[in-house]
Amino acid sequence: MPIDKPRLTADDFAPEVLSLFDKYVHGGIDRRGFLDGAAKFAVGGISAAALLEALSPKFAQAQQVPPTDTRLRTERVEFASPQGYGKVRAYVARPATASGPLPVVLVVHENRGLNPHIEDIARRLALDNFIAVAPDALFPLGGYPGDEDKARELFSKLDQAKTQEDFVAAAAFAKGIAGGNGKLGAVGFCYGGGVVNLLATRVPDLGAGVPFYGIAPPADKVAGIKASLLLVYADTDERVNASWPAYETALKAANVKFEAVKYPGTQHGFNNDTTPRYDEAAAKQAWARTLALFNRTLRG
Repeated sequence: MPIDKPRLTADDFAPEVLSLFDKYVHGGIDRRGFLDGAAKFAVGGISAAALLEALSPKFAQAQQVPPTDTRLRTERVEFASPQGYGKVRAYVARPATASGPLPVVLVVHENRGLNPHIEDIARRLALDNFIAVAPDALFPLGGYPGDEDKARELFSKLDQAKTQEDFVAAAAFAKGIAGGNGKLGAVGFCYGGGVVNLLATRVPDLGAGVPFYGIAPPADKVAGIKASLLLVYADTDERVNASWPAYETALKAANVKFEAVKYPGTQHGFNNDTTPRYDEAAAKQAWARTLALFNRTLRG
C-alpha cells in the first residue's frame, strides 16, 4: 500500500525561494528568472525546476467539492458588459435545493483567470448556502487556458480599465440573479482582493467585501465605501502590505465598518490550498470569519 507523502509547507523552502516565486506569479520575473534565481538553493539533488514544480498549484489534490457534487447545481452564464469587453462569462454554483432566496457572493480570482481552484471556492460557498458567481476576466481572450503560465501571459494583455468594468457588470448581474435575495457580497484573492477593494468604492449596493491580501483602492475613493469589510493580510507580503497604512487611515476617516486581520507567520496566498504557501490554521480562521461576515450582513 502506498504511503502518502507529507504535505510540503512554506517552511520547506528558503525565504528567498518563496520571494522569487511571489515575483514569478505576479509577473515580476519570468520562468527563466525564477530558475536562475533559485539555482543556488537547489541542493540535495533537487533542481530549480523541481522547486518550481513543488511550489506550483496542485488543483486535483486540493479539490474539496467535486464539480459533480449532487448537492449543487452549477452552470456557465454570459451577460452584457457595455462599458467593458462587451460580454462576461461566469461560473455559477448554488445549492441544488433552497427553501427561499439566497444571498449572492461574487468570487474574484487571482491573476490567472478562473482556474479550477476558484471554481472550487465557488462550490464551497454554495455548500454553505450561498449563490456564488465567479467571473473569468480572461473570457475576452478565450478564457482560462488550463495552464497557469499561459494564463499569466494572457492576463498581462488585458485592458485593465475594461476588465474592471467587467467586474462592475458582474456585480450588477450577481445582485439580480434569479434565486438571489438581492443582497451581494464579494470575496477575492490577491488580484481579486484588489478588485473587491475597488468594487467596494464602485458598487454602493455591495453589502460586504472580503479582500484576501488585496491592493488598496485609491485613497480618494474610499469615502464611497458603504460595505462592511473584512481585510485579510498575510504576514510576509511586503508588496501588498505597503498599501495598508494609507488605506487604514482613509477607512477610519470615512467611518467605514471594517476589520483588518494579519495572520502571523503566513505567506501571500496562504488561503490557497493548492500550493505549499497554504497555512491551514490561518486559512480556516480567515474563512470562518468570511462566512460569519456574509451570514451576518447578507441574510434576512
